[in-house]
Amino acid sequence: MLSTTVTDTVHLPRRLTPDVRRGLLGLGLGNTLEWYDWMIFGLLSAFIGPKFFPSEDPLTATLNALAVFAVGFAFRPLGGILLGTLADRIGRRRVMLMSITMMATTTAIIAVAPTYDQIGSWAGIILLLCRVVQGVSTGIEAPLSTAHAVELAPVGREGLVAGLMSFYVNLGILLASLTSFLTSLLLGGEVMADWGWRVPFVIGAVFGLVVVYLRRSLPETMSTDELASNTPKKVWTDVRKHWLSVLAIIFVVGAAQAYNYAWNVGLPSTARGNFKEDPTIVFALTTVLGVVLVIGSWIIGKLVDGKAMSKWFLVTRILAIPSVFLMLLYVQPGIVGFAAVLLGGSIVLVLNMTLYNVVSSSLMPKSCRGTGVALGYGIGVALFGGTASYLLVWLQSVDLNWVFPVYVAVLSILSIIFYLLARRSNGLFVGK
Repeated sequence: MLSTTVTDTVHLPRRLTPDVRRGLLGLGLGNTLEWYDWMIFGLLSAFIGPKFFPSEDPLTATLNALAVFAVGFAFRPLGGILLGTLADRIGRRRVMLMSITMMATTTAIIAVAPTYDQIGSWAGIILLLCRVVQGVSTGIEAPLSTAHAVELAPVGREGLVAGLMSFYVNLGILLASLTSFLTSLLLGGEVMADWGWRVPFVIGAVFGLVVVYLRRSLPETMSTDELASNTPKKVWTDVRKHWLSVLAIIFVVGAAQAYNYAWNVGLPSTARGNFKEDPTIVFALTTVLGVVLVIGSWIIGKLVDGKAMSKWFLVTRILAIPSVFLMLLYVQPGIVGFAAVLLGGSIVLVLNMTLYNVVSSSLMPKSCRGTGVALGYGIGVALFGGTASYLLVWLQSVDLNWVFPVYVAVLSILSIIFYLLARRSNGLFVGK
């Protein structure tokens, strides 16, 4: 049983033991699977929409699929409340295993789900229910796996954890884009629209079996005494005491995820749905974006390791405010313009996506970290991340392109304000 209560001791070992390395691998690959499965749906929405929500207008079918994509986000707070409380009550390990099992199972169902032509409106209902379960799963996966990793790693290695966990997340995004690209390249547009879209889901389901096996041996970071004293009443009392930190987490997460989904889902959906760009080229460019995110997160983790993460967070969040306006350069068809915007904003995107989860974990004490971080994360993603791609596509379709970057810039400013207020009021519980 591992216990990793944060102290001010500077002589604690900084090297990662074999048990910690195996634990970080299981947590990291779980993030890879969760984000692969989650992003595949968004990337293939233009193919999924007509199969489950038929319409004469391709844009309407795509928007319907993106709406189901957003529904999954609405259930993330529920996942944070239920599974976060459970993680603070029975431990991190069992909840992490439960989360990945839910995601792998629903991905397998989507891979073989019958379409509207086969069973009518029940097809859309099955798809919707799968996204609900996936929303509950991802509501705990990202925040708790990062908190778990922070508790596993030696004190002072929070930067390494940030880079490592972000690396695995971005690896999932990259694999989603790469799989979509290669499937589209090998099968062609017509086959992709017919049945080829199922192939990436099958791959995700198989990968899920591997991750479930790895997570069976995760170390536990909650001691027996901590679990015995953590009643639901005590957990939620501690969460209420740190309500300002939860509010800060909502905006820290929400601003980063609005930027993230705009770049990884919204812009590619606009390119394929609104501007009719070649889907194979679009998938190729999103794959390049994935490479930038994977390599960048690893580099940033190395740079931040052992340094004051709060300062890095503030600088990267300030940079997000002007950079989000790059999307205003892509307002008409043209693959060069799409590539310039997508890759031009990638550096600031990777800076923000590398740090935000560890920064969120730093705002909550260990006794209620699973609940508090998952609750703030779930609300932030549901309100601002899950709606971002739909909002971006819709605003561009009604010629209000300028509204979305203003919206993300305001979220970024609010995240800075609430983070500083929470840090001053409650302090930091992980790192500096």
